[in-house]
Amino acid sequence: MARHRKHISRRVLLATAAVAMGAVLAPVAVQAAEVGTAGTAGAAVPTEVVGKQNPVRALERAAHPLRSTEPGGNTADLRALDAMIGDADVVGLGEATHGSHEFFTMKERVFRHLVEKKGFTTFALELSWSAGLQIDDYLQTGKGDARKIAKETLTNSPWEREEFVSLIEWMRDYNRHHPDRPVHFMGDDIGAPSLNDAFFGRVTGYVRQNHPDDLARLDELYTGLRPIDDVFAYLGKPLAERQQLAARAQKALELVSSRKGSGGDAFDWAEQNARSIAQTAKFLTLNPDDPESLNTLERFRDEVMAQNVAWWQEHTGDKILLSAQNDHVGYVAGDPEMYSKTQGSFLRDTMGKNYLPIGFTFNQGSFLSKDGALGGDWKKFTVDAAEPGRNEYTLDQVRYRDFYLDVRKAPAAARAWLNVARPTLNVGTQFPEKPRDTAIAKSFDVLIHLHEVREADKLKP
Repeated sequence: MARHRKHISRRVLLATAAVAMGAVLAPVAVQAAEVGTAGTAGAAVPTEVVGKQNPVRALERAAHPLRSTEPGGNTADLRALDAMIGDADVVGLGEATHGSHEFFTMKERVFRHLVEKKGFTTFALELSWSAGLQIDDYLQTGKGDARKIAKETLTNSPWEREEFVSLIEWMRDYNRHHPDRPVHFMGDDIGAPSLNDAFFGRVTGYVRQNHPDDLARLDELYTGLRPIDDVFAYLGKPLAERQQLAARAQKALELVSSRKGSGGDAFDWAEQNARSIAQTAKFLTLNPDDPESLNTLERFRDEVMAQNVAWWQEHTGDKILLSAQNDHVGYVAGDPEMYSKTQGSFLRDTMGKNYLPIGFTFNQGSFLSKDGALGGDWKKFTVDAAEPGRNEYTLDQVRYRDFYLDVRKAPAAARAWLNVARPTLNVGTQFPEKPRDTAIAKSFDVLIHLHEVREADKLKP
């Protein structure tokens, strides 16, 4: 995308707003092939070396084999991961595509293990704050149906898949059996399929009950903004109008915040919900005619996601597994022109060693993406085995089909290899595009490599 920076189109700029529909714009990596040809992990020794040592042997000394990527069953193979995570309060778990079965199921497997063995209680997703609350309401009350909730909150996103229904169902079942220590679901992103009246009501309802004299002013500030039920129609408003609405949303937040003296948990949540409305309105001041705003908007988005995660962790005390695309959980993105500072980088600034990012790579297989980031349907793409020169090519020579390793504590030869930037497959909302150079050790503390993946399962009726 960088090579088109100065000639970026209105259509491409509008694509950044696709996050408001749950479809995250992330630059992608490599030309698609119509049919993938499966290779055999460990079948060949690469010619690349670091110094006089073969990096594959060094990587093998650091690697821990994975028994499975499917949730359930024995998790003894994840014990080494416990030590790698240590006392981190937030673990970012990336994905090299937005639509591969194994990435999604591995996230459920890791989350279930961390809940049961390390006291984690929140699963966070790069989904809107409002949609996350809707899912969490179901987890806490059991009112509704997991499949229907998933359809309503994940529609048009890459997570509108059976794998996420499975996760939601497991979380609800866990809460039925552990009412004294429930798990939670949060969305840390801005934008949504809709900021509906019910979500605005979380703010106005609090003010009505606790500060009724402020209600008329709050309703006035939200007039014209409430609800946002069609984000693309909203983006069709003149920029000046959207800027005015964003300013009013900020004033509404300031009005709520001015009552901080009332204190209490209810106030904290009302203020955070008002903050989410203000964040979303500011994000939607996107000017489609200004290509220079693209990096600013993506930086703002990642900063907001980090702020929301940090707020949740500080307010609840929960340990959080944070699910997002590799470029958002890592310290450095594969496309630094688009993502000059990532959510992972902001979280490191805020939390230090209490934040730990885990990246994903894969050698070959299929996934879901789109022909264009704006609109269109999620569909299957397939890529062949990684070619020499790519990070995945060397990683796939390790004798384990699927494995993970601690980047920080790998042997010197492995760390030297992991510190070099090479083309790496990192698929987002649009496919295909050229590979992006990634130095794994500069982006992640832990890496999970999978030999082969397949597209995620379509949501059943």
